[in-house]
Amino acid sequence: MLNRHASLSSKRRLVIFLVPAAVLLLLSLFAPLLAPNDPNATSAMMMNHAPCADYPFGTDQLGRCICSRVLMGAGTSIFSAALLVILTFLAGATLGILAGWYGGIADAVIMRICDVMLAFPQMVLAIAVAGILGGGMTNAMLAMGISGWTLYARLARAQVLSLKEEPYVQAARLSGLRFPRIMFGTLLPNILGPLVVNATTQIGVMMIGIAGLSFLGIGVTEPHAEWGSMINFSRSYIRLAPWAVFAPAAAIVLTVMVFNCLGDSIRDYLDVGGEK
Repeated sequence: MLNRHASLSSKRRLVIFLVPAAVLLLLSLFAPLLAPNDPNATSAMMMNHAPCADYPFGTDQLGRCICSRVLMGAGTSIFSAALLVILTFLAGATLGILAGWYGGIADAVIMRICDVMLAFPQMVLAIAVAGILGGGMTNAMLAMGISGWTLYARLARAQVLSLKEEPYVQAARLSGLRFPRIMFGTLLPNILGPLVVNATTQIGVMMIGIAGLSFLGIGVTEPHAEWGSMINFSRSYIRLAPWAVFAPAAAIVLTVMVFNCLGDSIRDYLDVGGEK
């Protein structure tokens, strides 16, 4: 009975956080249709205008609609972070499974590369890479992703090391199945839970990282709408037009909180499911 109530509670929390996450994805997807104004249209008459009916979040120092730019920036920030997480997830999980399954030289090489990447703080390494490559969303994603795969690699390796001696895995090997079939049919389904939980929480981490690079001027640059670059562009006018900074900052905080809570709820749901 206790497990049943725990399962219902965890399922309820999962649904509660899936809804706002889905809403954020839909808002970013349909941002061009929902934006009340042209996000790049300037107006000398409306510079630093306070929020009003025509400009719900006010305008910046160029007279651009903050609401429209926040909506357009959602697509840039959320989808770029999600795409980056998917790519690092696939690369890291594959390398981790290979290292755990084969061991030996392959394991040593992959893990030593992980150790080298982890020797530097991710943001410091990303700043260095982005500074060398230059600005732009592609370079910002590459800078954040160059060490982002290590988390999944280490986790997948640890999971495979604990599973490959299990009887059902040994039975799959003795039956003559090739490694790709064992990997996708036996190993991956059993290690997917922890990897998905970490991937969900990493969306917020990657989003903050990309926003941080844009804030420093080595990520997405003007006039493209991105939350970090919007904060950087308007921070010198924070006393005159605080809404130009607070709106994209609030969007970052809200989105990161939603995806972090979603990751926690997925973890709780999988933990309860595994106990039953």
